[in-house]
Amino acid sequence: MVKENNSEARKWALILGASSGFGGATARKLADDGFNIIGVHLDRQATMPAVEEIINHIKSQGAEALFFNINAADQFKRSEVVSELKSKFKGEQVVKVLMHSLAFGTLKPFIPKDGEQSLTNSQMEMTVDVMAHSLVYWVQELYAANLLMKKGRIFAMTSSGGHTAIPYYGAVSAAKASLESHVRQLAIELGHMDIAVNAIMAGVTDTPALRKIPGNEQMIQVAAKKNPRGRLTTPEDVARVISLLSKDGGEWISGGIINADGGEDIVSYIGQT
Repeated sequence: MVKENNSEARKWALILGASSGFGGATARKLADDGFNIIGVHLDRQATMPAVEEIINHIKSQGAEALFFNINAADQFKRSEVVSELKSKFKGEQVVKVLMHSLAFGTLKPFIPKDGEQSLTNSQMEMTVDVMAHSLVYWVQELYAANLLMKKGRIFAMTSSGGHTAIPYYGAVSAAKASLESHVRQLAIELGHMDIAVNAIMAGVTDTPALRKIPGNEQMIQVAAKKNPRGRLTTPEDVARVISLLSKDGGEWISGGIINADGGEDIVSYIGQT
């Protein structure tokens, strides 16, 4: 008989991209809320101190931290992690929250100008696979391993690039649009488990991922002027939204795109002071 675990003391959050930005902030916040944290991240030695800080924070809250330094989009590594979790939890459904916050893609134009290199077929496929399709593959394996809890939550980080055009952002924009489509489909197919699946659209946030986008300084300046709150979104803003939606009663909000941007996306900014 499959054991179903509803104990609050045993609930876990699995965060893909747990070492910085939205994933790191959410790992901290959910640990504050009483979650144990499974973190999947890809870091070299230079950035491991930041990972250790997150792990130490989680443990300081009396929560468990189980971190894997792997490529979350590698199918073999993914299967290894899920197999280890299945063995550890011995048939219990323990994953209450799954967060997809993988930011790894190619930022090149479709049509090159002035000696630029254009996006290649393999770069397009890699970007969409990592930033969109990997959500589906993780959910499939966690479901098959009976690790997903009933009335759970799945969150996928999207951006305004899913419905607007940004220079050099074409492949990532395609990935975000695909990710939002996957969210809708998963919301249907996991409905029988009362699992809520949503895309979280953050405003422009000063993260390591943003700093890789050409023209990021101008993006930051415009977003700060455009946002009704007069500032950028922070990872902590997003973490608080995910925390709120993870509480009892949030399972009825499903299949949508939730703006966690202080109203930024609704404003049409054309250079006003």
